[in-house]
Amino acid sequence: MRIRFLLFSIFFIALTNNIFSQTDYYFPDDLEFDENIPSPSEFMGYEIGEWHTRHARLVNYMEKLAELSPKAQIQTIGYTHEKRPQIILTITSEENLDNLENIRKKHLKNADPQNERGNINEMPVIVHLGYNVHGNEPSSSEVSMLVAYYLVAAKNPEVNEYLKNGIFHIEPTLNPDGRDRHTTWVNSNKGNPPVADPWDREHNESWPSGRTNHYWFDLNRDWLPLTQIESRNRVNFYHKWLPNMVTDYHEMGSASTYFFEPTKQFGSENPIVPRFNYDTLNAIFAKYHQESLDEIGSLYFTGERFDNSYPGYGSTYPDLHGGLGIVFEQASSRGHVQSTGSENITFPFSIRNHLRTSLATIKASVENKELLLNWQRKFFKDVSAEGSRQQKVHVYGDKDKPGLTRKFTKLLLDHQIKIYELNNEVTADGNKFEPGSSYLVPEAQAQNLMVKSIFDKVSKFADSVFYDTSAWSMALAYGMPHGTVSSRKINLNKEVSEENLENSIKAPERSKYAYLIDWAQLKAPAMLYKLLKNDVNVKVAFSPFSIQTAEGSQEFGYGSLMVSAVDQPLKQERLYELLSRFSEKTGVKVNSVVSGRSARGIDLGSPNFKNVELPNVMMLTGDGISGYEAGEIWFTLDTYVDMPVTKVDKRYFDRIDLNDYDVLIMVSGNYSEIDKESIANWVKNGGVLITQRTASEWIIKNDLVKSELKAGEKKEDSTARMNYARSDDYYGSRAVGGSFYEADLDITHPLGFGYSSRTLPVYKNSAVFLKPGTNPFNKVMVFKNEPYLSGYIHPENLELIKNSAALLAEKKGKGAVIMFSDDPNFRAMMFGTHKLFMNALFFGSMIF
Repeated sequence: MRIRFLLFSIFFIALTNNIFSQTDYYFPDDLEFDENIPSPSEFMGYEIGEWHTRHARLVNYMEKLAELSPKAQIQTIGYTHEKRPQIILTITSEENLDNLENIRKKHLKNADPQNERGNINEMPVIVHLGYNVHGNEPSSSEVSMLVAYYLVAAKNPEVNEYLKNGIFHIEPTLNPDGRDRHTTWVNSNKGNPPVADPWDREHNESWPSGRTNHYWFDLNRDWLPLTQIESRNRVNFYHKWLPNMVTDYHEMGSASTYFFEPTKQFGSENPIVPRFNYDTLNAIFAKYHQESLDEIGSLYFTGERFDNSYPGYGSTYPDLHGGLGIVFEQASSRGHVQSTGSENITFPFSIRNHLRTSLATIKASVENKELLLNWQRKFFKDVSAEGSRQQKVHVYGDKDKPGLTRKFTKLLLDHQIKIYELNNEVTADGNKFEPGSSYLVPEAQAQNLMVKSIFDKVSKFADSVFYDTSAWSMALAYGMPHGTVSSRKINLNKEVSEENLENSIKAPERSKYAYLIDWAQLKAPAMLYKLLKNDVNVKVAFSPFSIQTAEGSQEFGYGSLMVSAVDQPLKQERLYELLSRFSEKTGVKVNSVVSGRSARGIDLGSPNFKNVELPNVMMLTGDGISGYEAGEIWFTLDTYVDMPVTKVDKRYFDRIDLNDYDVLIMVSGNYSEIDKESIANWVKNGGVLITQRTASEWIIKNDLVKSELKAGEKKEDSTARMNYARSDDYYGSRAVGGSFYEADLDITHPLGFGYSSRTLPVYKNSAVFLKPGTNPFNKVMVFKNEPYLSGYIHPENLELIKNSAALLAEKKGKGAVIMFSDDPNFRAMMFGTHKLFMNALFFGSMIF
């Protein structure tokens, strides 16, 4: 092995001196290429693997192939946050390319069992070759160019058969923004000759690294929630084609080898995916991948470590749609060449391995074309039939939160789930659902498995160790009231389309007295920020009331906003123009009133209406701090609130004047070098400190608050022994990977404003357990005595969760400290707890 890696290192140095051509190393022997088609190295001006290729140059090369070859066509499916194009290069035979749209329609028709079966022998298999979802796992994007070159330029009868029998969609970079961040780093720090020492700057990216996208999101977790624009563009394209085969290419630690599926049987597999995927298709494709790596002497492993259970993975989503998704992992050079101790791993070596499994995937897909096409049709027939047998219909909706209901409905439609209007009032699982604000989702449909993924509460598991989350109910994540009814009791009438979701908010009637805004609305925080930013005086209600509005008598709960028409620094005409414009932009309903006298509860002039101030918010970031959590908050404020947040690297903390800020956010991370006394003094002088997960643990351990951590009883048996081989499973089973629990929320507390129900599903993925404490008013949200809803949890940890605090608030001098035990903005999809964080930002200073 050491000798083999030494040869690769020699090759790498030779490669930089153009001694070998890329075809001699990367491709199988005896391949000839069309001289009229430039190879990637000829186009780039350097050998592939000599440098990391920027996304723009990748796009340029794919454009050149589409320009020169009648076998290739390029399209842009969307743009990233940083406005880089997301491209797809489609390669097939000339005849297929000329008939591409008809092929697409026939493919979708054949996949639908309600239609007549197509002629499988004449239909091509659809293959989506996706690369580089994690920006700092870069070898596979280089592979995309080599694969495209191979399919377009190889003068080989076998390749011609592939093109005749397959449509190959090549997506060179799933994460262009992250890739370019990493590419810039390694290229600008590359030595000549390359430095293999793992401590070299080239191999150690600066925070937050190129793994994530612009907002520091892991795009390989976003196929289900679809919060990021890259994912929405991709899934939209996916459903236009419903590919039979999808690749998901990654890199892992430099000391490892190579991984391809199958994953760990049962334990790492999604429980609702048919066994045919795992037992038959994976086994067939594994033989091709095995042979491709055996041929070049590369070591590999299967059946271990990597997870296929979460529906938001790029390798799992296809399995839920009658296709086959496969994850590949290559030991990473994290630069151009890196020592793993006794060996060196090079960038060209990692590229070659991924190339060979890519070519094997193409071969396997075509040689098993009939099997894949027949399976997809059978899959949709079987899951639809199973849904009919189960006779289950999900009903959901929240009449108090129409914006949230629309957003949830849009998510379902993006996943091609069929939704129907509710015609009659229904009570299900203790919730009442009314026509006009609720919808029906039958399981008897092609997207049955996606319906189950979004609504079902998973509670049974084949394993206790999870690579990622063990719970993924989007209904729980959104805090969306839902239940199930029998299809025998429900008539499905009008199907819902995206056009039905258009916001029909009317402009408010002009008032000379005041305007009211229900804080329960999804985008109410965005409305509040815009008003405060434009110097509008806004008050918040600390008590509910009922009052006559222009549309009749209405109830307003805790947290409702009131905008006086006269108590303002701007003219009434300007105020009305702002309210109307912001209402239209945010979709937030504004109610007009002509009198301050309420029919019930407080009047509008009550001292229980308190002024809301515009907060200036700072968040600590930098090395050692969770980029995921910081990114979620940045994205949430940018996208959902249109509100800026100052992201300060913690290295500069001692240079910051905290008095310039009203709110300080601390997410999970290492804050050992932070001056805790300066934070304590700032809070006492009126600052609001918001912490979550391990940051809450840090302030408790550093005595910034009186709150305490909850710990389990240690029962140590000095005579106990366990086999060493069980250690990973033992400790892994005690990790809190991610699961849902019920909590009781004080909806009268400023942090509970905007909620009408005291019961709230909360996502927990940390081992931080907070004692509720003795102050009865600090316990804003506490997990119930029987809190479990969904996901895996070790019994010992479940005991710690019971009756622990999910959200605490402490008054400290003139300021306040707000502690979340977990992440209320997890992956920007937890709309059930999203409002808690907004309350902390806008109303945290009002805690007394």
